[in-house]
Amino acid sequence: MIEEKILSALERIRILKQEKEELTKKVKSLEEALRVKNQEIETLVSEREAIKKQIEELLKELELEAHA
Repeated sequence: MIEEKILSALERIRILKQEKEELTKKVKSLEEALRVKNQEIETLVSEREAIKKQIEELLKELELEAHA
């Protein structure tokens, strides 16, 4: 009886360790995906700022031409 409980507990521990390992791998994978997405967001924000500056410069040029 006690031997069965011990074997059952050992099997459960083995299963839990395996699940933990799988979840750890999944977390690492998701963290990497998040890092990549954050880099993409930073790139897009930088591009947006560059485009905004270009548009502002064009508007200033148009204003100068309109007043000339």
